[in-house]
Amino acid sequence: CNEFCLRQDVRTYNLGGMGCSANVISVDLAKQLLQNQPGARALVISTENITQNMYKGNEKGMLLQNTLFRCGGCALLLSSRRVDALRAKYKLLYTFRCQLSDNDSYKCVYQEEDAEGNCGVSLSKDIVKVAGRAMRQNFVMLGPYVLPIREQAAVVFNQLAVRFVTLARRRHWPIVEHWEIPKGYTPDFGKSIDHFCIHAGGRAVIEGVKKNLGLSDRQVAPSVQTLYDWGNTSSSSIWYEMDWVERWAGLRRGERILQIAFGSGFKCNSAVWVALRVDVTKRRRPLKQDAAASPGASPGTSPGAGSPESPPQAGPSAGQ
Repeated sequence: CNEFCLRQDVRTYNLGGMGCSANVISVDLAKQLLQNQPGARALVISTENITQNMYKGNEKGMLLQNTLFRCGGCALLLSSRRVDALRAKYKLLYTFRCQLSDNDSYKCVYQEEDAEGNCGVSLSKDIVKVAGRAMRQNFVMLGPYVLPIREQAAVVFNQLAVRFVTLARRRHWPIVEHWEIPKGYTPDFGKSIDHFCIHAGGRAVIEGVKKNLGLSDRQVAPSVQTLYDWGNTSSSSIWYEMDWVERWAGLRRGERILQIAFGSGFKCNSAVWVALRVDVTKRRRPLKQDAAASPGASPGTSPGAGSPESPPQAGPSAGQ
């Protein structure tokens, strides 16, 4: 407040230490504050400063953070003023938060000291599995709000079929003796979500989400290209991806965007936005001036600028 000469009645909140999912947590907090105080505005700032967490030891599990994380930041202005609806770019529809509390989840992203006393962040090999479990719980809450009725009915029918066959086999009913228990049905979120912004936490995380949700290369392109261009900018990465969608994915008014963020703890948070206004001046104009450094881009082009028949291809990620 002192640095930027803010008014004395401005309320500030520091959500440091919340991990890579802090942005959605901040947006959720801002939403609640604005709901309780109509006619107000909230400024959300997400930054990643890797200087203080630079690891100087030799443990391989901790050295990964030095190559994966990058400095970055973003700022959002949220408002509950009616007049601001005329120039708003997005409308926040839903936010959902999920946190796992078991030991494996808590330790998969953990700050500690090595044998020589060097402080660093240790990344577990089980982080993809833990992220999958957290995302599954989050999407159980998200599904009823965004999935079409047909997909919700398919999920309910699948669960009933699994329970019926399981119960029948336990009771040794002859008619189901050779039946196999049906596999769990994964609903197609692509039928209700137009664009996906998956936290660019690493190549393995993006591929894991892609596999679990059955997404295509084009649907995960914003995350892959953001990871390639900017690295893991922590909580701000989902807004680098949102900017990529505006520039290269042909965002249209009324389309829905799903942001999925993962963070230490272990947390999985999601937010659903709908586009109200599209800035056409940004289309096909790279945020990064050195467009030639991007994968699959020729001089004078940008990643993802290809036609729908030839989706962008990503090169090696910063996490490899």
